[in-house]
Amino acid sequence: MNFFEWLTTKRKTLASMSPAELRAQEMLLQADRDRTMARVRKLAADKEKLVEQGAKERTPEMRRTLAQQYDLLHTEQSMLSRQLNIRSKEMLTVARLRLLRENAASAAGLNLGGRVAIRDADLATIARLIESDAITTEMYQERLDQILAIGAEADAGGAGLSPAGQELMKIWGDLDAGLIKDTHTAFDEAERRLRERGAATE
Repeated sequence: MNFFEWLTTKRKTLASMSPAELRAQEMLLQADRDRTMARVRKLAADKEKLVEQGAKERTPEMRRTLAQQYDLLHTEQSMLSRQLNIRSKEMLTVARLRLLRENAASAAGLNLGGRVAIRDADLATIARLIESDAITTEMYQERLDQILAIGAEADAGGAGLSPAGQELMKIWGDLDAGLIKDTHTAFDEAERRLRERGAATE
């Protein structure tokens, strides 16, 4: 049974599962996502090697063969990247629902308890958002929180990026752009920004 069949099954929906059952499914999705990430990284490394090989070749025939291999690897990488996006959104869905189940008492105090039982219309919306390549994980997290009506209150313990994670994403971007020279400097910069953020909130 795939994720969507399981998501919408009348026998046992995600919303009716216990935290332990949701955690088990979350771990399965995480393992699949990690395998996909490893394969994407391997394909990227193989593509880089092909580029190096092609730079050393002088015959058009050999370069054409290498280019064909590169194209195949790129196609597989693109397909896996789409699957990675889907797996990340699926895992986020299960994690959010697990948080709701684990925090049922506090959720009830916020008038959120009734939303743990997801409606069929919600399930259909979630399925469409997960399948859409145009919806990134970050966009999906925002829409999912709206659907589950948990809003910003769950962000502190949620599966999305905290301010620390957002700063790290920016630093990685600076590293890619050459604005930061090495990972040691990147780590020092990440720690500095976190200290500044902490001081500003005190």
